[in-house]
Amino acid sequence: MNPYIPIVGMVILATVFVLISMGLSLVVGPRRYNRAKYDSYECGIQPTPQPIGGGRFPVKYYITAMMFIVFDIEVVFLLPWAVAYNQLSTFAVVAMIVFIVLFFIPYFYVLRRNGLDWE
Repeated sequence: MNPYIPIVGMVILATVFVLISMGLSLVVGPRRYNRAKYDSYECGIQPTPQPIGGGRFPVKYYITAMMFIVFDIEVVFLLPWAVAYNQLSTFAVVAMIVFIVLFFIPYFYVLRRNGLDWE
């Protein structure tokens, strides 16, 4: 028996589920169209006309986004390490401590520069 048959079956099942869900939402869903529903909405701020060259986001927005990505990646590496903590050698523990310290150095730098403070 081919080991990929269950994977192909799950992909087919997921595709059928998506297609049926989208089809049912078109048939059964309400059809109330209004301008407010299709107007752009971002963070509770009423949309305003964009400047001719396009709008600029504050740099703090990008810093916050990058910090989120960095700590998200850190969690991905820390979870398997934490699960197998009792089976690791001293070298692995020291390596993870160095890894954590290297991640917190930029965090403290951003905190010192008030990069996470929103006026």
